[in-house]
Amino acid sequence: MRRFALPLLTSVVVLAGCADAAQQTPKTDDDKALYNLGVMLSSSITTFHFTPKELELVQAGLADGAQEKANTEDLEKYIAKLQELQKTRVAAAAEKEKTSGTAFLAKAAAEKDATKTESGLVIKTVKAGTGDSPKADNQVKVHYEGKFTDGKVFDSSIKRNEPAVFPLGGVIPCWTEALQLMKVGGKAQVVCPPNLAYGEEGRPPQMRGGATLVFDVELLEIVKGEAAAPAAPGAPR
Repeated sequence: MRRFALPLLTSVVVLAGCADAAQQTPKTDDDKALYNLGVMLSSSITTFHFTPKELELVQAGLADGAQEKANTEDLEKYIAKLQELQKTRVAAAAEKEKTSGTAFLAKAAAEKDATKTESGLVIKTVKAGTGDSPKADNQVKVHYEGKFTDGKVFDSSIKRNEPAVFPLGGVIPCWTEALQLMKVGGKAQVVCPPNLAYGEEGRPPQMRGGATLVFDVELLEIVKGEAAAPAAPGAPR
């Protein structure tokens, strides 16, 4: 867990003025650039899952750091405490995700036309395809949208209007299995339990640990004689 320490301390130094900025609405391009700098740097500490009161304390520390009022000699001795706090918060959040995901998966499996496979994923055909089904060593072109069970979208090739192309054997197990159950031209909803997706740890800050994932997938093509394009950030790898 020590890997978070440097980004965290960098955020403390660079974002120290955010307590006042949090009350402002960015208007100019410079304002918006600075605001988005804060958003980017904040990604290193989202796994703490701060309460509003805790966030106020972090903002106070940021403000003091930016104005050189903080005693930076004390920083190192709190690293171990912060590591333990982060570890505890991440584990608690993952357990919560697993609990809600289990209930969501059971409900999805009970829906009409849904199938739960032996591995544990649930697939529901939205539109039956008429083409071939891909094999594990094929490359495929798909449109997809990925959501958490609370409905929050974490990635969408549909919104980018750019289909994803990737080797079927190079993505998360849920996708490798589910796409082979589809035919070209088909659409399906696929619910992936965490053990077939990103597991207990996830991929913070974007991918929650222990998360059950929901994908709306359209299989556009089995790609032949063409190198797969790199999967987009957040795509099911």
